[in-house]
Amino acid sequence: MIIRPERKTDEAAIRRVNEAAFDQPAEADLVDALRSAGAVIGSLVAEVEVEVVGHILFSPAVIDSHSHPGSTAHSHTPTREKPRSIAALGPMAVLPERQGQGIGSQLVGAGLDVCRAAGYDLVIVLGHLDFYPRFGFRPAPPLGIRWEHGADSHFMVMELQPGALAGAGGVVRYRPEFDSV
Repeated sequence: MIIRPERKTDEAAIRRVNEAAFDQPAEADLVDALRSAGAVIGSLVAEVEVEVVGHILFSPAVIDSHSHPGSTAHSHTPTREKPRSIAALGPMAVLPERQGQGIGSQLVGAGLDVCRAAGYDLVIVLGHLDFYPRFGFRPAPPLGIRWEHGADSHFMVMELQPGALAGAGGVVRYRPEFDSV
């Protein structure tokens, strides 16, 4: 198996993988919308014998620290911590007949490396609690980080740069393309 960056010629195969994995077109539409908006940090495919069998995408997100409990409108001071760069993981898809073979794990690992190399501080994901913690993801709400749409029990964060989670509380906002999913 090869993990490699997406190529233009992979777009139809990536759509097929996402539609099959999610049993609906919404995630495939999201990938297309993020790609069209130029909002892709990294898009990787897993290829087995020239067939694309898995896909992962990372896009930028922001954290609104003014929505964090205890923050005030006066927090815009010159001593304020630098904004954190946040990568949103998702969607991640593997063909149903290829699931359980470690493809998703390899995609996540390679994608985290892409985000780390690009200088991102944090990665967020809304996903399975029994899958993502093995990579270092932790539940975000106990750290004061919430998702703008709720579902906090499945919302997780991972620190890519040491100390990036210190004082990182607030509400995470995904790109507007996610609103259709």
